[in-house]
Amino acid sequence: MKQRYLILCVDDEREILDSVVQDLDCFEEDFVVEAAQSVAEAKEVLSDCQQQDIPLALILCDHIMPEQTGIQFLIELNDDPQTATARKVLLTGQAGLDDTVKAINHAGLDFYISKPWQGDELRQTIKHQLTQYMIQNEADLSPWMKILDTAEILAALSQRRREFGE
Repeated sequence: MKQRYLILCVDDEREILDSVVQDLDCFEEDFVVEAAQSVAEAKEVLSDCQQQDIPLALILCDHIMPEQTGIQFLIELNDDPQTATARKVLLTGQAGLDDTVKAINHAGLDFYISKPWQGDELRQTIKHQLTQYMIQNEADLSPWMKILDTAEILAALSQRRREFGE
């Protein structure tokens, strides 16, 4: 039985959130996919998942939101040891250059997707980011080979064998 991981999508616009979750439904069999319409709601989801021992693998977050910007939230997550290793993807149409640089330098931003996005492109990006997360955080990669990027996982396994002289 493999560990369950969380994919968290945060956007204050319900229709965008629903669309993102729909685009990511291919991951629902192997990941817990949750949606939150605010940073406060996202923090509740994270807390619930942490209590169930479901680590955050990836967060897909909008930037412009009412009570706190997505980048501020990503910086918080990056500073928290429980969520620091999660892959952080900014999905926005409104982050300026300064905001984006701040996200890269302080929030450990892994990828930037601008709105409007293409579903296939989003799924490929998320698959790549989840593959990178598993390579960095999961000792046993074999259960993930069918789900994520097989070539990347095989390369990582080969690299591990070289490093450990197997």
